[in-house]
Amino acid sequence: MLTIFTIPKPFMGHVGIIQRNAIQSWLQVHPECEIIFFGDDDKVDKVAAEFGIRHIPHVERNEYGTPLINSAFDIAQQISTHQLMCYVNTDIILLSDFLVAIQQVHERKGRFLLIGQRWDVDLRRVWDLTKPDWETKLRAYVTKVGTLHPPTGIDYFVFPRGQYCGIPPFAVGRPTWDNWLIYRTRFLHIPVIDATDVITVVHQNHGYEHVPQSVDGTYNGPEGNRNLELAGGSSHVFVLQDANRILTPQGLKGPKLTIARLRRQMNILLILHPRLRSVVECIRPLMRLARASYRQTKKFFNIK
Repeated sequence: MLTIFTIPKPFMGHVGIIQRNAIQSWLQVHPECEIIFFGDDDKVDKVAAEFGIRHIPHVERNEYGTPLINSAFDIAQQISTHQLMCYVNTDIILLSDFLVAIQQVHERKGRFLLIGQRWDVDLRRVWDLTKPDWETKLRAYVTKVGTLHPPTGIDYFVFPRGQYCGIPPFAVGRPTWDNWLIYRTRFLHIPVIDATDVITVVHQNHGYEHVPQSVDGTYNGPEGNRNLELAGGSSHVFVLQDANRILTPQGLKGPKLTIARLRRQMNILLILHPRLRSVVECIRPLMRLARASYRQTKKFFNIK
């Protein structure tokens, strides 16, 4: 039903541990899921063979040696044996609710992008996924020590095969490309679905030694700057709050309307449809008047 593809880092040290945790969780999601590794970094081929994972050693790289996300997307969509695709970072543990949510959306939508926030945890050891209660214990651990990541970062992307072509040559593991994909999907008038309410994905915290050009100890640097340029600038940096559908336990719903969201939707209209600028500029004074009236009403009735 589902093809999961990823670009692992070298399987060494702590990174090797957390990537093994992630991969074994994917294999638990559904035995029939296809998994594809891209790249020829250290021990990637050996781990692929160990777990019976399909391995594509060649992936295009930039001058820093960083794999390019468009190369992996293009090849994966060509060779996948399933209709549904999922790119996921190799430090992400998936749980049983993942496939359930995908099936629910797939039954309702022909085209879509399913994304969601992650839970950040420190995990220094191998998590024993052979035990029947591994997921229950992991959920308890996440509840106790995990932190919900801000809606700016996205670590998994579920979509139908063939939906994306012409992705710019973004460097993987650097900022902006994930945000651009949300922008691109909205531009194509394809539903962007935020599944944070129903999918728990676990991100295992790690360092950024794999970014030698880092300027602040994270993934920021010249490759991140280039990603932003390739995206078309900050106006094309969309976040999870720009999803136009929400997947809840009761099904798909529209986002909750707030003044802040209405303002953001105005900006999105201008980004996606520049010709509407004159119309939106006429509406802005009415929005300011509505906000002022709302504040005055709250003040008059002493509403906090």
